[in-house]
Amino acid sequence: MYHGVIEAFSESLKTDYVVIGAGVAGMRAAIELARAGRVLVVAKDSLHESSSEYAQGGIAVALSDEDNVSLHEADTLVAGDGLCNPDAVRTLVGEGPDEIRRLIDWGAEFDRSGGRLDFAREGAHSRSRVLHSHGDSTGREIARALYQVAAALPNVTFRGFSAVADLLFEDGRVAGAVAIDDRSGTAIPLLARGVLLATGGLGRVYADTTNPDVATGDGVAMAWRAGARISDIEFVQFHPTALHVEGAPRFLLSEALRGEGARLLNSRGERFMVGVHPLAELAPRDVVSRAIVEEMRREGAPHVYLDLSGRGDFVRKRFPRIHATCLKIGIDLDLQPAPVCPAAHYAMGGVWTDLYGRTTLDGLWAAGEVASTGVHGANRLASNSLLEGVVYGARASRDMVAAALPEPPRRVGLPSFEEIPGSVQDLRRLAGHLCGIVRSGAGLQEALRRLAAFETRPAAAPSRAALEFRATRTVVELIARCALARRESRGAHRRIDYPEKLQEFRKHSMISRRHAEVRFE
Repeated sequence: MYHGVIEAFSESLKTDYVVIGAGVAGMRAAIELARAGRVLVVAKDSLHESSSEYAQGGIAVALSDEDNVSLHEADTLVAGDGLCNPDAVRTLVGEGPDEIRRLIDWGAEFDRSGGRLDFAREGAHSRSRVLHSHGDSTGREIARALYQVAAALPNVTFRGFSAVADLLFEDGRVAGAVAIDDRSGTAIPLLARGVLLATGGLGRVYADTTNPDVATGDGVAMAWRAGARISDIEFVQFHPTALHVEGAPRFLLSEALRGEGARLLNSRGERFMVGVHPLAELAPRDVVSRAIVEEMRREGAPHVYLDLSGRGDFVRKRFPRIHATCLKIGIDLDLQPAPVCPAAHYAMGGVWTDLYGRTTLDGLWAAGEVASTGVHGANRLASNSLLEGVVYGARASRDMVAAALPEPPRRVGLPSFEEIPGSVQDLRRLAGHLCGIVRSGAGLQEALRRLAAFETRPAAAPSRAALEFRATRTVVELIARCALARRESRGAHRRIDYPEKLQEFRKHSMISRRHAEVRFE
């Protein structure tokens, strides 16, 4: 158990701003914050291991001649299934074009045809407005460009392989965080005027996920422990088409494949989406995911198939990263369909923030997937996530700069640390089975009963694995509690015992340690 004041440790770091997370939202924020002071960017793994790196689908923005921000706004609201925050959506689509232009000025390279930006169509979009980089490496390219800008700034420093355990407080406000050095196991206080959570997603709390190993919901869990409000955490988007090969990772097969004409087939080679939704394979992700699950159940099959074969070497040229990854495990997408099934992909909810990234805790901001601005509602519109990271990363950091923040503290008390013995794989299987695409009241109650059986104990030397287990348990419990309280079906949340969408639940779920019962506002 660690406790006491910072003098008890061999090292402490003091800066103006701490950014927890090195993805698109964190890097964009670091660039802005560097104008006003010293910035420390902390990453749990390497600086290049984040959900942004794996974002294939693209970034949606109303920049083409046939598009406008009102159409992008309308599509986002429809996909959100009645639960978007209209002001948040208007901010996203309105500020998006300038942010994309800024990315291009900073060196981000988007695919072009004849010198003009190449806009693609994806599911639930009424216009072709999705930009890609190198076909299927959009997140990686944006992260690269932002990192190059941030790394060139003398006020920005980086610390990798440092999992953040908890937030630190002084006089009731957030004044830093405690990081655990991955190599030495040492607890290192990071003292700051303000802290930005940009920790990304939580898909790794599920057994089947497209997310990288680092996406264990750490930001949501530490904000919850600190007393912040958590909102809409029950809405977890499952990507319909993750590669399903036993022994291989659930690699995401981008929605852009379906945008280019890929069809979903059952084991008999029959399309099954045509009668499910007018947009067929391009229906919103929650619709496609549930249709796939139903088709798998009907056939007693572990997967369905995604087929874009028969067009020469189209896939190899248009989606080189996807094609090469599948080829490594013996699937040539230009010649054969790929087995696919849904996998946890994106969290619409998270740490509640206003439009400036402010959480309910003084001194703490959040941006990107860890935050819940209400921009995605109950079901995220494809390719809005990278845009959210850029737009709200910039907004949150500007607000931090404008805030009258006190100097970093000289010393603070550190929290004790407790670990929870158990198997993280058991936790992830529980989440997928009882808190997944289709839920029931009985199943959610069973999940909460089983989660309550995990006991905590003091830990002398906190580790990344222990931190991730604790975060996974916390996040699964929050999902189960909020899903149990939402007695309806909406967007990515489907209750078999409450199949209808109800007006009384057209509100955002809210939960905090201070108000332990789930409220709807």
